[in-house]
Amino acid sequence: MAERTRFATVSRDTNETKIELCLNLDGGVLDGAKSNGGSKAAQGHATQASKAQHIDIDTGIGFLDHMIHALAKHAGWSLYLRCHGDLHIDDHHSSEDTFIALGTAFKQALGGTAGLARFGHAYCPLDEALSRAVVDLSNRPFSVISLDLRREKIGDLSTEMLPHCLQSFAQAAALTLHVDCLRGENDHHRAESAFKALAVAIRTATAPIKGREGEVPSTKGVLY
Repeated sequence: MAERTRFATVSRDTNETKIELCLNLDGGVLDGAKSNGGSKAAQGHATQASKAQHIDIDTGIGFLDHMIHALAKHAGWSLYLRCHGDLHIDDHHSSEDTFIALGTAFKQALGGTAGLARFGHAYCPLDEALSRAVVDLSNRPFSVISLDLRREKIGDLSTEMLPHCLQSFAQAAALTLHVDCLRGENDHHRAESAFKALAVAIRTATAPIKGREGEVPSTKGVLY
């Protein structure tokens, strides 16, 4: 029996944002992803293509694109993402809704936890910064995020949105998530090391365990 493709598409359309997203948790080609039609991403912004992965992101917020790119790259995902939001107001709706959509797609693509590692943790550095992430595919949304960023903005993204994005992702994806930046002087480095640590932890947690196919990784026999 062939393994299920862990793929999902999400369209989220509100008065604040319009989001189109295709996600494959195991990388590879993204069937159903739209042509990038000459967008910034088509010109190389938050875009990367290889035999293993296809990543193409444009939220209208450069630093947010950078963080999602790092997340997708190090988690091993292929990801197409477009968000057209009310940036004339501020960055809140676009950032929040993007991670709600991403978490929704993640949960749909995962399709359950049977046969998976369930838990993952990682430490990732970026120069002087070091972050730790711990993930549980618990189906019980909860998050504790401590990045301790000092600047008001990184690029065009309000730093207060970074922990909120991760909280929104955990809620929509039904994850228990702990992310801490342990040290670092540069806020760009602190944030990026946190997203990379999260990516590696997610990759570990979602990995199939040989010999445990169909087994729910819980003493209860269910996860909900």
